[in-house]
Amino acid sequence: MQSRRSDRGAVAVELALVLPVLILLLFGIIEVSRAYNAQVTLTSAAREGVRVVAIAKNDAAATNRAVLAANASIPQVNASTVSITRSPAGAVNTCPVGSTVTVTITYTMTTLTGIAAPFTLRGKGVMLCGG
Repeated sequence: MQSRRSDRGAVAVELALVLPVLILLLFGIIEVSRAYNAQVTLTSAAREGVRVVAIAKNDAAATNRAVLAANASIPQVNASTVSITRSPAGAVNTCPVGSTVTVTITYTMTTLTGIAAPFTLRGKGVMLCGG
């Protein structure tokens, strides 16, 4: 009978030692999963935006499309976080044959736990203009 009581105390001590580590591991997995999901969303949104520029040659429509695609999972993305560049440099709403156009979306992500400082994620889409 005496050993059963001491076992209960040992289990409580073991739980007190192991539980914080397990909770930290769980929150770490959640934070990495959120960051990965945001990165995939940003990259997909940038691809959708760059496709509009390469095909329709319309920067405003491309920006709107990228923002809409990103906002499906990340509501804080807006037009000011989207940038469109051309190589070689060209005018707005153009996409000459053989040049490339790049759409980049930036997003500053904060963690749920607040342990880590906010960090910046970038989604990038590049497409060759076909005429």
